[in-house]
Amino acid sequence: MILNIVWLIVGLVLILVGANALTDGASAIAKRMGISDLIVGLTIVAFGTSAPELAISVISASAGNAPLAIGNVVGSNIFNILVIIGITAIVRPIVVSRSVMSLEIPMVILSSVILVVMGNTTLLDGGINQISRVDAIFLLMFFLLFMRYTFASAKQPDLSQPETDKAAQSKPMHIGKSIIYVIAGLAALIWGGDKFVDGASGIAAGLGVSEAVIGLTIVAAGTSLPELATSIVAAMKGKSELAVGNVIGSNIFNVVVVLGISGAITPLPFGSIGNFDLLTLLAASIAFYLFGWFFKTRTITRLEGAILTAGYVAYIGILLSKL
Repeated sequence: MILNIVWLIVGLVLILVGANALTDGASAIAKRMGISDLIVGLTIVAFGTSAPELAISVISASAGNAPLAIGNVVGSNIFNILVIIGITAIVRPIVVSRSVMSLEIPMVILSSVILVVMGNTTLLDGGINQISRVDAIFLLMFFLLFMRYTFASAKQPDLSQPETDKAAQSKPMHIGKSIIYVIAGLAALIWGGDKFVDGASGIAAGLGVSEAVIGLTIVAAGTSLPELATSIVAAMKGKSELAVGNVIGSNIFNVVVVLGISGAITPLPFGSIGNFDLLTLLAASIAFYLFGWFFKTRTITRLEGAILTAGYVAYIGILLSKL
């Protein structure tokens, strides 16, 4: 138990240090390449910080532990929206661009709808609720379409930032140093996240918690800590688009790539991952969209951030009460 606690602390420290290095390096590369922070968040940062989810879900699928693989993704996506967006907005209100409201966030909602549909196969055409290999191929094709759209958007000039602001920006760090920061940051995030999950899972297993619940809670929160740390650091540095893009890209990546690859390896039965969890994810995704319009147009305020965070606390409370 003591060793698990040590790994928990070491993992958290590595995650925080890695998040800071990754944010600095990725932002510098974006400046030099003329790519917006949003696109970097949707791609490099989101995919890098989702690496723990990918590794854990693929390994779980290969080992025949589907509930842990699916629970990891569903739980991580719920955590990403309710906790990461919530806490980030509390730290600093998040200003969301019009294109994100009209295009990217609806894609997050669509990915949640896809999961709800796949999790209710029995109601639609009988059989068991699972992600089949055909479903997995469909998810991977959706990912290719999303990437096509993302890189097409990257080619468009960013007119949202005034020329005076661009001129006032400091010169970005050297490209070599930026790459080292990104690689070192990702390494620290992935290894730190892995050690955090090892420690947390060991503690949870010692308390007799089921693997499905571990996937939805401990593992999901642990593998989402890179996204949390990266988004908070980005928000504190005034890079709200990087923070939002990180969550959006990560959520889409988790569903279409993590479950796509895992499901291509072996069909993934949902097991005890039911509508309570899937509908919570869908409701969180819709709230993410609606809060961008309420109170202050295209801004997620501190109050809305607090509501999202409270929603996660309520979800975990209800989930644990069912044990």
